[in-house]
Amino acid sequence: MLKSLGLSCILFALLLVSARAAEIGDDGLHKEDWFSVTFRDVAEDVAAATAEGKRLAIIFEQRGCIYCREMHEKILSDPEVRDYIKANYMVVQYNMFGDEEVTDTDGEALTEKSAARKWGYIFTPTIVFLPERLDKAIPVGKAAVATMPGAFGKLTFLNMFRWVRDKGYEGDEHFQVYHARIVNALRAAGKLQE
Repeated sequence: MLKSLGLSCILFALLLVSARAAEIGDDGLHKEDWFSVTFRDVAEDVAAATAEGKRLAIIFEQRGCIYCREMHEKILSDPEVRDYIKANYMVVQYNMFGDEEVTDTDGEALTEKSAARKWGYIFTPTIVFLPERLDKAIPVGKAAVATMPGAFGKLTFLNMFRWVRDKGYEGDEHFQVYHARIVNALRAAGKLQE
């Protein structure tokens, strides 16, 4: 009995270590160790991501955002989600109300908060997906191929990253139709937990 209790404690401790929550930075934002730290020059970041065979995703968050916390604790900590994003995306975090300098694709220098206003992002978290090549005359808000405002469940979240990676935005299948098709296929196969 004591032996099985000790084994259970060890397994529980290992589970806690493997499900490590993101650290909180000085700016109050959750920090994933696989997020990219850059100079926030969007054109340079797109080029760097493309050179690595990845796509650029910018994520806007804010201090105290309960939906951001849930995204980190429940979605980004999931190995399937985390591993897919790490393999296919370069993710750069912006503070919705931050003062760090950002360079827009049109060359304008802004703060994070003025970039959020210029590009029209008002919710956190908001994930902005950029194309592989940019027209430098078009600011990020118009150049984005997709935007995911708010927090969603694992499958919707992951499917958005897959849809963008597969360039679904170039085809006729809207994201909602793509997502519904996958959900229905999983449901039919008995692989969807409701």
